Amino acid sequence: MEEVVIEAYGKINLALDVLYPRDDGYHEIDTIMQQIDLKDTLILRNIDEDKVIIESNCKDIPLDETNLVYKAWEKIVKEANLKRGIHITIHKNIPVAAGLAGGSTNAAAVLKGLNILWDLNLSQKRLMEIGMEIGADVPFCILGGTAHAKGIGEKLTRIKSFSNKLILLANIGKEVSTADVYDRLDLQNRQDRIPIDKLVEYIEEDMVIELSQNIANVMESVVIEDYPVIAEIKEHMMRHGALGSLMSGSGPTVFGIFDDEEKLLRCKEFLERKVEKVFLAKTI
Repeated sequence: MEEVVIEAYGKINLALDVLYPRDDGYHEIDTIMQQIDLKDTLILRNIDEDKVIIESNCKDIPLDETNLVYKAWEKIVKEANLKRGIHITIHKNIPVAAGLAGGSTNAAAVLKGLNILWDLNLSQKRLMEIGMEIGADVPFCILGGTAHAKGIGEKLTRIKSFSNKLILLANIGKEVSTADVYDRLDLQNRQDRIPIDKLVEYIEEDMVIELSQNIANVMESVVIEDYPVIAEIKEHMMRHGALGSLMSGSGPTVFGIFDDEEKLLRCKEFLERKVEKVFLAKTI
């Protein structure tokens, strides 16, 4: 096999709580991650030289060793004790630095793709362990579906599928620094925790309305300080019939959960006049 094509799916956070800063520089989180069918497509092709060549239709991502796909290649060749090169073409659809795990899912796709292309027979568990060395969201992007994540995102418990739910995504075209958002969180004066376990129950029981009415993200208020339009987008989505609306991850992408396709499309049409990027998606 000389080439493999891998789909790299994005994710949203149905809930995200940040508990405390850790000694290792990360933060302890409690979150529900959900894969969506908004995706990038990666083509991995063997080359004779021992190096990585990265190409993309997106001018906003690095094409050198700072790209997470390069780090994924480095980890795999080290794991398998190989000297092999690869040409990686990334067809981007997922917005960059948008809270949708675009970089992490590309890295996950390279780990999975090279495992197939080079017939390495690494288990999903091992790929997730390698992925954790690249980034906190990479293990989930390998696992997929719906999961309750703790630690820095690596302690994953699969939840009963929350698939085929209608999602509208609105991205304001700004990049947000996750590290900056973490630095600005006021974790000392928080009164209440997000009831993640209750939200997991709602998902397990397919209680879409109850879940949608209680989704929450502790990072949201910090990012809204910089981009008040996020609050406006949420309000527009709710006014147009969303069951619930929330900023995903560290933002700035906002998503709405709908149960009526007609309302979803009307909201999409409305937001396209106000927001740079609007996407339709479904949960996987």
